[in-house]
Amino acid sequence: MQIDELLALVTAELDERKGQSISVIDVKDRTSVTDFMILVTASSTRHAQSLSAYVSEKVKKQGFKPLGIEGEQGSDWVLLDLGDILLHIMTAQARELYQLEKLWSLDTRVAEVEKTL
Repeated sequence: MQIDELLALVTAELDERKGQSISVIDVKDRTSVTDFMILVTASSTRHAQSLSAYVSEKVKKQGFKPLGIEGEQGSDWVLLDLGDILLHIMTAQARELYQLEKLWSLDTRVAEVEKTL
């Protein structure tokens, strides 16, 4: 399965399962760990667990095995490792607290540096 197909599959499943504020961040030039990060907001910790389970099952049906899952048991942040894609499923409070989009967005960091100059 190509990376574009996997991205489309995962984001479609998240959208179908009522994931909110789905963001895809291209981090190929910023880290060797992964190529893309997908962030999605879940309405509760149970919803986060469900989204993780649905996405994991969907990619398995396509012949792709997730490398790992962290935070499934009652956590407000579930991480699903799909190799070239890291899926971060977070409650609204966790997403606001950790602000991963801001952390991984080069444009935002450049803008902040320019503000301080």
